[in-house]
Amino acid sequence: MRLGVLDVGSNTVHLLVVDAHPGARPLPAHSHKAELRLAQLLDDSGAIGPEGVDLLISTIKSALEAAEDKGCEDVLPFATSAVREATNADEVLTRVRDETGVDLRVLSGEEEARLTFLAVRRWFGWSAGKLLVLDIGGGSLEIAYGIDEEPDAAVSLPLGAGRLTAAWLPGDPPDPQDVKALRRHARAQIARTVGEFSRFGNPDHVVATSKTFKQLARLAGAARSTEGLYVQRELKRKSLEDWVPRLASMTEAERSELPGVSEGRAGQLLAGALVAEGAMDLFGIEALEVCPWALREGVILRRLDHMSESQSHELRTPDGGDRPA
Repeated sequence: MRLGVLDVGSNTVHLLVVDAHPGARPLPAHSHKAELRLAQLLDDSGAIGPEGVDLLISTIKSALEAAEDKGCEDVLPFATSAVREATNADEVLTRVRDETGVDLRVLSGEEEARLTFLAVRRWFGWSAGKLLVLDIGGGSLEIAYGIDEEPDAAVSLPLGAGRLTAAWLPGDPPDPQDVKALRRHARAQIARTVGEFSRFGNPDHVVATSKTFKQLARLAGAARSTEGLYVQRELKRKSLEDWVPRLASMTEAERSELPGVSEGRAGQLLAGALVAEGAMDLFGIEALEVCPWALREGVILRRLDHMSESQSHELRTPDGGDRPA
């Protein structure tokens, strides 16, 4: 079947269309996205303003039209930290439902971490052993650890690249004192979680997802996205430490000229780099691998798992025996 997953994130509204069925990997068929930067549209009270809600609704309508055009049988809509933490979240969700017919499922931070972990586990398989997964979004940082498909520990921190840029780095280029203050803030937040994960022992494989890590890896010399999903892409802490001061000295326009950095994400790349550097340092990570699958794929895989369970149940009689052939 052809499924669409509609991700209302802190940076973008992204419709990913895939061809999928239980037991097979989802094959991407179409991508439709618009950068709204909801995390940066919150007013002083923490609410998404009327213009932001109007823009969100029109963008969702456009995504639904694209899903219909591409023949999606179903669309799985969800929202993450920007909507989750907006003080007028209920009002926003009601307007979206009334004006588009979409009932957005708001994921908790822990759900984000768990679904992303599932996607990473399926991508690398059981041979990867104990996984530590990092995901920097526009509104939050998710961290998860485990050896199975369900992580043993999963947390979400308010350290998204968009959120931090809006709150801590108003200058262009940013004031060095603001950069230092954000560095201290991010590391203090991350340090509080290290003990929760260290009790499980060292991971066998450290993985990162998200646009931020992909761009940082590209700056450090990783392969271009045009070279395909299956090329291994790595980010070393030493390379990241070399890049952070360089990014801090650049304007947004200068960052947008760097290889692999999109114009829409250039402004928040420094904040993302500070979070990534802090996480790698505090968790003692010398190098990590970038995974092409993340939250959207995790949502699709979970749906396929539920479909498979339903099909298996239908092949059983009420008393638990097999149906006759």
